[in-house]
Amino acid sequence: MHDRPSLTLPQPGLIWGLYPEKRRAAKNSDWTKALNRLAVHLSGPSLRRYERIAQRSLELEQGLVHLSGSDFDKRVDHLKRQLGTDGLTSNHMAQAFALSGEACRRHLGNQPYISQRIAAAIMLDNQLAEMATGEGKTLAAALTASAAAMAGVPVHVITANDYLVSRDANKLRPVYAALGLTVGAIQQPMNSHCRRQEYANDITYCTAKELVFDYLRDLPLRSQRRTDLGWHAANFSESTLGQTTLLRGLCMAVVDEADSILIDEARVPLIIAEIRVNEGRRDAFAEVFELALTLRHGADFTLGSAMQRARLTEAGRAAVDQRADTLHSTWRNRRHREDNLCLALAALHLFHRDHHYLVRDDGVHIVDETTGRVASGRTWSRGLHQFIELKEQCTISGETITRAQITYQRFFPRYMRLCGMSGTLAESQAELARVYGLHIVQVPLHKPCRRSDAGQRVFLDRAQQWQAVASRVSELVQQACPVLIGTDSVAQSESLSAHLARQGIAHVVLNARNDQTESDVVARAGQRGRVTVTTNMAGRGTDIPLGAGVQALGGLHVISCQMNSARRIDRQLKGRCARQGDPGHFETLRCLDSALMQRSLPAWLARLAAFLAAPQTGELPRWLGRLISAGAQRLEESRQQQQRAMLLHQDQQLDRLAVFKE
Repeated sequence: MHDRPSLTLPQPGLIWGLYPEKRRAAKNSDWTKALNRLAVHLSGPSLRRYERIAQRSLELEQGLVHLSGSDFDKRVDHLKRQLGTDGLTSNHMAQAFALSGEACRRHLGNQPYISQRIAAAIMLDNQLAEMATGEGKTLAAALTASAAAMAGVPVHVITANDYLVSRDANKLRPVYAALGLTVGAIQQPMNSHCRRQEYANDITYCTAKELVFDYLRDLPLRSQRRTDLGWHAANFSESTLGQTTLLRGLCMAVVDEADSILIDEARVPLIIAEIRVNEGRRDAFAEVFELALTLRHGADFTLGSAMQRARLTEAGRAAVDQRADTLHSTWRNRRHREDNLCLALAALHLFHRDHHYLVRDDGVHIVDETTGRVASGRTWSRGLHQFIELKEQCTISGETITRAQITYQRFFPRYMRLCGMSGTLAESQAELARVYGLHIVQVPLHKPCRRSDAGQRVFLDRAQQWQAVASRVSELVQQACPVLIGTDSVAQSESLSAHLARQGIAHVVLNARNDQTESDVVARAGQRGRVTVTTNMAGRGTDIPLGAGVQALGGLHVISCQMNSARRIDRQLKGRCARQGDPGHFETLRCLDSALMQRSLPAWLARLAAFLAAPQTGELPRWLGRLISAGAQRLEESRQQQQRAMLLHQDQQLDRLAVFKE
């Protein structure tokens, strides 16, 4: 790792401006991009460099154990002055890790492992650290954030949900205080004044969604701001900054669960909108919805489940045109009429209750497909949400009028320094490098992995799959083993729950209906004989401690009943067991009638599977099951990558036409 001058450490001021950020990424030719990728491949980040820094920090830390509180504070102050002068050199980085490690020992009772220090060194070099699940990403993020903050860089630590924001900020507050640093946390509900105060801290914990919305709220306040040095010299003051924007710029971000945020959630644009209530428009929505109910699948319209879109056939267009004169004036324009009719058809046939959304308190609530949680505050745009409300006979909400929007793909590259970590990055390394300019370094395990993997079994239909799951769970419960079962959706988790109940198997269910008890349910999932049925909610974020005697039983047994859209998500659930050297067991049971399988399974292959399946159980030969599952996942990964690329292109076009520009 190369030593860096302090100029590379962005902070609000005369040099970087009041609101540091990268406004435009440099445009390179295809040849330049290819050469850059080749250079990274040949001489990319070397693990050995980071290991030397981590090892040096352990050596330095031994000399800090007997320091008094005042002497420790003097060491911290001395390092801050050096960082301000020299920047994050390798030696200063090792010293920062040593001081942070000693602060952890004094206030948390444990010191960071060498693997956590390696991950922190990787991230301070603006890279992504692939750190296996259970290896302690929370402390790795703290080491990274504290080193940068001691150098004067405002740091945003971005984590998966509000619970983790609160937990990590509160847990680490004494450690940061020992280093002379302040920490804030952004949570709902919180007004603008409180948000501004929290962002004013040296380190701020937040979710990506809250951060991006606050950035969008800042845009109008900055639209007229100049960028010349003279203007900053005349206007830079704490009072000026405090009266305007919420954030202090995009100086540095440490992204936890980076693949989830930068890849999985990149398909959803973040939109600042206002609700416009128009009773006439509500009647018009109802009218076109009633028309959609009369159209026939196959004859009048076709469905594209992969893209969740409906299309009118020529016969359908003709049938709708015949009724155009009887419709509300809103629908007189043919293109507008057909676009909204296709949205109504998609709402009717492609968006499913307890899978894509829940109905609660007379409202439609979107379920995040990646996390399995209710996506609080999120609505579908362009009228889709209103059509689903009509479908579920809920009160129709007002339309959303977009005021500003951005995607994660366009937002995160604006950070002056960007890094992150996750246990599942390797499968997306090409896309992460292309979109964000980030490269991956794998962190060695702190302890050898003791996970056993029984492979996967594939069945013809859901009923046969549930029967096999119940049989397997019954065997494990008789041995008092704890079992965690991952399912695709709320509906599937409840379907399996009903099947287990009929078999007399005691269990608990964790899904978006009862997400308030998430941390408690997950924390108990490792107890003897406990069976937990869950969606992706239990895929990451909280540890599952093993109960007394569970290690001798082989640890936590994880059964995946999911047909995930990416191999990475399979690895996330797998990572719930066998953490930190504990034993664990993983196996996969799938079925051919899952939505993802059905989208990609050719008719001839379905016939072959039915012919070769075992007569009694419906189980496919192992080789055929692996072939079908792998093919379906690869097709889905490719489709979603194309969606993200298309969304980024559209977002970039909108940016060029945006009202708010610097």
